[in-house]
Amino acid sequence: MSFSRLTHLECGRCGAAHDSERPQNLCVTCGSPLLARYDLAAVRASLSPADLARREPGLWRYHELLPVRDRAHVTTLGEGMTPLLPMARYGERIGLPRLLMKDEGLIPTGSFKARGAAVGVSRAAELGVERLAMPTNGNAGAAWALYGARAGLAATVVMPVDAPEITRRECVASGTDLHLVDGLISDAGRMVGELVAASGGRVFDTSTLKEPYRIEGKKTMGIEIAEQLGWRTPDVILYPTGGGVGLIGIHKALNELRELGWIDGPPPRLVAVQAEGCAPIVRAFEAGERESRHWDGARTVAFGINVPKPLGDFLILEALAETSGTAVTVTDAELLAELREVAALEGAFVCPEGAAAFAAARRLRASGWIGPDEEAVVLNTGAGLKYPGTVPVDAPVLGVDAHLV
Repeated sequence: MSFSRLTHLECGRCGAAHDSERPQNLCVTCGSPLLARYDLAAVRASLSPADLARREPGLWRYHELLPVRDRAHVTTLGEGMTPLLPMARYGERIGLPRLLMKDEGLIPTGSFKARGAAVGVSRAAELGVERLAMPTNGNAGAAWALYGARAGLAATVVMPVDAPEITRRECVASGTDLHLVDGLISDAGRMVGELVAASGGRVFDTSTLKEPYRIEGKKTMGIEIAEQLGWRTPDVILYPTGGGVGLIGIHKALNELRELGWIDGPPPRLVAVQAEGCAPIVRAFEAGERESRHWDGARTVAFGINVPKPLGDFLILEALAETSGTAVTVTDAELLAELREVAALEGAFVCPEGAAAFAAARRLRASGWIGPDEEAVVLNTGAGLKYPGTVPVDAPVLGVDAHLV
């Protein structure tokens, strides 16, 4: 049985087919992101959910629906199959007793970016790439740096100077060529583009959606949610949205599962959650536009969603439209308060981006968009430990002879 049922790449906008057996970036026809396509009929004939249940838990249990041809090229640190946790106490507080959290903070490198890095790095190595380059808001660069080191690939990472400090330390520890820019991820992206263009093909651009396989790793979040729920889907999935790869990937995964006949019924309503200080997708959604416009002066403490103009904006907006979803903003004050409340009620120290999704769940329940009996899944995309500055500590310092009362 084939390890992968990958057939080709397809432009997400114009539908043009591209060769999947050499390194590819954007569609040569229209410059849009490429999507991996599979022989789903062959998968359906040779694999069932019962077969999956006998495999080791983890991302690579879905290898027929992933792009790596040869098992020998799999680069792994043990990613995947993160818990889907009931949030009963917090859910009761906000009027959503069936609220669940998909906790990506427990994955290698401490964020869901490990999924995209595992698959993207594995496929890049399989196709003969030797040096990677990417702009990042922090966690993706850290993940690709560490997985690149695991695969023996060189990497150049450029991130804003105010990105989370821990992520830059992860890059340095891995021996990555790290550069900090006094600007936004869009500025870092320009610099990476110039490096790649001047390299004569020696450097491969792994920017968000500029290579087609990061999304394949991210889509496994959607497959896992369906499997963990007994091959059904929740009513709503809330996703903190910067570049939006995870939201696009979850939507892609659920479409593939439906075509395989493993799930049925209406799709979960997808929610793109953004910060009030950087909300190009929300603005486009509310205006009924098919693409976003650059968000000037982007700024939020939820650094991972501080993306002024996502390359895959049209795919995000399509996913929202096709699932009768929505897009919503929350303030930094709201998400920081939610971070504390989730930790106090559930013992889960979520990242600021995950906290934004919890704040959105509260807001959407209050407005009635999510009903009290509906099942909703919040994506916590990383560990709160990677953002220690979000929780100030003002505890009293006691002398050694002090007593507590």
